Amino acid sequence: MSRHSVPALLRANSQADRVVPPSGFTARLTVFSAGAMAFLAVFAMALSFATGRLADRWSQELARTATVRISAPEGQLAAQTAAVLAVLETTPGVAAARALDEAEERALLEPWFGPDLPLDALPIPQLVEIIESAEGFDAEGLRLRLQAEAPGAVLDDHTRWREPLVGAAERIRMLGLLAITLIAATTAAMVSLAANSALAANGQVIRVLRLVGARDSYIARAFVRRFTLRALAGATAGTLLGAIAIALIPKAQTADGFLTGLGFQGAEWLWLLILPPAAATAAFFATRLAAFRSLRKLS
Repeated sequence: MSRHSVPALLRANSQADRVVPPSGFTARLTVFSAGAMAFLAVFAMALSFATGRLADRWSQELARTATVRISAPEGQLAAQTAAVLAVLETTPGVAAARALDEAEERALLEPWFGPDLPLDALPIPQLVEIIESAEGFDAEGLRLRLQAEAPGAVLDDHTRWREPLVGAAERIRMLGLLAITLIAATTAAMVSLAANSALAANGQVIRVLRLVGARDSYIARAFVRRFTLRALAGATAGTLLGAIAIALIPKAQTADGFLTGLGFQGAEWLWLLILPPAAATAAFFATRLAAFRSLRKLS
C-alpha cells in the first residue's frame, strides 16, 4: 500500500461510498468468501503446526533410541542376551541398555496380534532397548562387535523407518503451507469477482460521476475501501470461528498421530492474528487491480 492509501482507506467518505452498494450479492459474497477462506486457513495452519511438532518429536525420540533383536535357540538366548548387554555397556555413546521383559514384548505385539498371543509357543526374539547419549554411537562398529560376540543379534537403529515417517510429516507440513497460499489466492480471486460485478452493476453511476469531474482514483478508492473492510470483517469472523472449533477438538491421551495433536500450542495461537490483515491485504490489491481494469473498460 502506498503512503496515502491506508489513511484514505480507513477514512469514511459518504459520497464515495454511495458508488458501492452497501449490501446485496457482492457484499454477501465478499464477506462469506473471506470468512470461509479464513476458517479453512485456521485448520490448514493448525495441521501445519501439528505435523511440524510430530516430525520434530519423531525425529528426536527415534534418533535417541535403537533396538537389538536377538534370535537364537532357547538354550543360547540367555547367554547371547548377556553378551549383547556386556558389549553395550562398553560401547561409547550408549547411555543405557536393557532387555525387555515378557510383559513389555507382549504390549508391543498386542496391537497387531491381540491380547491372547501365546508368547511361550512362538519363537519371539529377545529385544534389547538402547538409549543413546548426546554424542551417539558408531552403528557400523557396534554391528561388527555384536556379530563377533552374539551371532544372533541384529542392530536396528530405526533409520530405515524413521526417515520416511519424518519425511512424510514434513511433506504434510509443506502441504499445509501450500494450502494457506492457495486459500489466500482464492480469497483474492473471489473478492476480485465481486468487485468486478459491483463495478459492472454501477456502470451508469460511474459515468455520471465522471461527468461531474470525479477521477478514476476517487472512484476506485471507494471500491477498494468498501471491499477491503468487508474482507477484513469476514476474515475476522472466520478466524474466530475456526479458533473456537480448534479449541473444542477433544484432547487425546496420546499425541502420536497426525489428528490427535491437531491444534495450536502456546505462542502458536498468535499466528491467527495475521489471517484477517492478510485477507484484507489480498482484498486491497485484488480490488485495486480489478477496479482500475474495469474503469479503463468503461472509458
